[in-house]
Order: sequence, then structure tokens, then C-alpha cells
Amino acid sequence: MPLQNTPDMSAYLAPGRFADSDHPAVVAFARRVADPAMSAREIAVKLYYAVRDEFMYDPYYFDTSEQGLKASHVIAAGRGFCVPKAALLAAAARVLGVPARLGYADVRNHLTSKRLYDMMGTDLFVFHGYTELWIDGQWLKATPAFNRSLCEKAGIHPLEFDGSADSVFHEFDVSGRRHMEYVRDRGSYADLPREELLKAWSEHYKSFSEWGQVAAEAGADFEKEVGAGA
Repeated sequence: MPLQNTPDMSAYLAPGRFADSDHPAVVAFARRVADPAMSAREIAVKLYYAVRDEFMYDPYYFDTSEQGLKASHVIAAGRGFCVPKAALLAAAARVLGVPARLGYADVRNHLTSKRLYDMMGTDLFVFHGYTELWIDGQWLKATPAFNRSLCEKAGIHPLEFDGSADSVFHEFDVSGRRHMEYVRDRGSYADLPREELLKAWSEHYKSFSEWGQVAAEAGADFEKEVGAGA
């Protein structure tokens, strides 16, 4: 019989519309990376690094369609921005029995590239996505957005996650420059709140629906830009 103070985790273990943990590609990915016989902490750590580094962070691959925001789409594309990458980590964790939900915050990226700044008109990233994992009786934040190669080229510390403490963006880079600033907490959800995201993005970014096309036409390569200091 469960303890009375044990929270109901059913919503954070069930397949979601976007955290589609029942998708064959997500199931295969999760089972390749970790084993359900492992502890929740071991599973979470292995999945975190796999999502972080196997899938390139690409803010120019900005597909906001229902399909484009699904966890399974990140696997198909081999890349994604923070929101679908966080959904992939959550979905993969659910496959292996680790409760997971999606958290969001507005963050200011003081080191964003010039092209990305010009395209967005700001360095404020609204509804930045990360994952929250239930490990040893507590929710821990895990941010699998920036892959290691991107961090190395940008001169920023790659985020680490050991399953015992939150993994959130660093305030400064390796040279001491101001990097990430958390501005607003947007809360946690069992699944990706697409309508809320689209509403917030349309309010803050007047041309966000054109970003993907604009970046593709310009041949934008975020990791190359960052490495060149552009």
C-alpha cells in the first residue's frame, strides 16, 4: 500500500502527445542507452548525456508544428532546440520507469550569436525548456540543450548532471563573461504546452513563425557561428 505522502506519478509516467514515450524510436533509444534494472539515478544520468550529446542543439531548426515539437522528431532529425530536446529526455525516462515532467523558464543569453540576436530581436529566450526528473524522492532539473561540441566551440562549460543536484545553465562562461540569466519561471507540466508556447512566442517575437525558413535560406549554422565568435 503506497504511503499517503507519496505523490501520484501516473501523469509523469504515461505517454504524452509530445513526450511520446510510446513511440518505437523513443523506446528503442531509451533501451539502448540504459537498462530498466538500473537505479533511477543511473538511468537519468545515462539518458541525460545521451540526449545532450547525440542530438545537436540547433535554434535554427525551429519547427513549431505538432510533429516538430515531439520527442520522437528529435531522434528523426538528429537535432533540435531546447524545448523538444527536453521532451525527449522526459519521454525516454518514462520508457524506463523514471517519472519525468517538463519545466520552462525565460532566460537571457548574454552570449547569443549576432545572427540569432538579429533574427529574434532580443537575447531573451522565452519558454526555454528543461526536464525535471523524480529521483530519490525529489524533482531535479536537468538541462540537456547544449551538446558538448557546441560548448567547447563557444567557450562555455558543458552542463553536467549526476542525478543528485539540479543541472541548470551557468551564469558565467569559462572566461568569466556573463552567460545565462534566469528571468522568469514558467512552471512545470506533464506534457509540452504547445498552445501556451506559441502564444508567448507570438507576443515576444513578431516574426517567430518565419525563423526556420529565414535561417535555412541563409544557410545558418549555429555551432559554426558560435565557434567563429559571430
